[in-house]
Amino acid sequence: MTVVIDGEHLTIDEVVQVSRHKKSVELAEAALDGILASRDVVESTLAEGKIVYGVNTGFGDLSNVSISPNDLARLQVNLIRSHSAGVGPPFSEEVVRGMMLLRANALAKGYSGVRLEVIEALIEMLNKDVVPIVPQQGSVGSSGDLAPLAHMALVLIGEGRASYKGTIYSGAEAMQSAQITPISLEAKEGVALINGTQPMSSVGCLVVHDALTLVRNAIVASAMSLEALRGTRTAFDERIHMTRRHEGQLDIARTMLDILRDSEINKSHENCGKVQDAYSLRCIPQVLGASLDSIRYARFVLEIEINSATDNPLVFADEKEILSGGNFHGQPIAIAMDLLGIVISEIANISERRINRLVNAHLSGLPPFLTTEGGLESGLMIAQYTAASLVSENKVLAHPASVDSIPTSADQEDHVSMGTIAARKAMQILQNAENVIAIEYLCASQGIDLLSPLAPSQPITAAMSSIREVVPMIQNDRPLHDDISSIQSMIRTGHIIKCVEAVTGSILEE
Repeated sequence: MTVVIDGEHLTIDEVVQVSRHKKSVELAEAALDGILASRDVVESTLAEGKIVYGVNTGFGDLSNVSISPNDLARLQVNLIRSHSAGVGPPFSEEVVRGMMLLRANALAKGYSGVRLEVIEALIEMLNKDVVPIVPQQGSVGSSGDLAPLAHMALVLIGEGRASYKGTIYSGAEAMQSAQITPISLEAKEGVALINGTQPMSSVGCLVVHDALTLVRNAIVASAMSLEALRGTRTAFDERIHMTRRHEGQLDIARTMLDILRDSEINKSHENCGKVQDAYSLRCIPQVLGASLDSIRYARFVLEIEINSATDNPLVFADEKEILSGGNFHGQPIAIAMDLLGIVISEIANISERRINRLVNAHLSGLPPFLTTEGGLESGLMIAQYTAASLVSENKVLAHPASVDSIPTSADQEDHVSMGTIAARKAMQILQNAENVIAIEYLCASQGIDLLSPLAPSQPITAAMSSIREVVPMIQNDRPLHDDISSIQSMIRTGHIIKCVEAVTGSILEE
């Protein structure tokens, strides 16, 4: 699979394919005319002696300083060097590959005024696996993600540090090893490389992709918990949800009924007299559905953003004009990422309540802490502690970053988005939530095994079988870390969902 970019049609799935699975990238031939035309406008503007921000001026509060033609190349290099002020641990390689792809795609739209070779060099770095080392911290999300993108651009000009095929080198050594010629920047190109929202958007694409996988797993895990707790299916009756008509709620309710189907466990308690379950079981469609709707909204925002021109100024070749604006401002992404962090936290919150019911014999009707030798054995007692810790941590992380703003550049940039902070928090919340759902899978599987010989529904049997291939039933106390980690990996890869879908067909068709 080769991903072809033209600035207009990139998808989130393609971003994941390039960033995570290292698919190759090509520049669409249809994009060439726009790229060349926008560069012609920059060069003709310089030839006419016009003063244009970002082309022959300083930056930020220094925009009133004109730069002589002899210093334009030096101006661009100085910009990249001075803005490489990031700190903290580096972004993962997949996040950096994503931001490189997104930056190349934005430049390919033909509104940035860069030479063709700048875009081609970014693509060549991706295809030859040269990945800049980019610190995570230091961006306020306007004028775009300046510091992270500057660290990316350092390697493009043969400086900084980079990973080449998994080994870290200086930027110059990495480019030389990959036989890529570093770029000598010309007018407008430095600012075009670092003025944008690509780091926050790269993180956002990965989180949205993985959040949709998480929702599917949360549905299956919650259905398994309902079986283990011998809950009723009545709350998922479509007639109830048609009176409210939230799309996500309807989708979750239908999927729950499909997964739960008739089972021996269900038949064993059909005349038990229970009318309704606790909210963590009864309100699964309402809670997961609200999260699903919000994840879909975040996906919609990102689908627009990853095919947008986000630098400043922008070059309009047809009118031969260069206009200054604010498309670099990360507010749309910041708000979407804060929302994503909140709704993923809620997926984990309700999951932890089901975990608690599973291990609490006073609520479950199962052996205490899902072990048959309570007292001698602690069973899954501390797994619930871990889940409680993770959801508590998420509540802190879910505080929105986008409501904060600290002025920068001598108050020229007096409102910023903090979008990269929001995206980074959303990614951490997602990882925590995956571990909570892994713990629910672990507990629900144990609960269902303790109901043997009664069997769950066929789709849940498929999920159980996939889990038991890796994590056997807990017969005696053992360290649970590896069990949780193994199931979390199955969540991320979608393995459990694939096994369920072999029985049900596609879960939550998009």
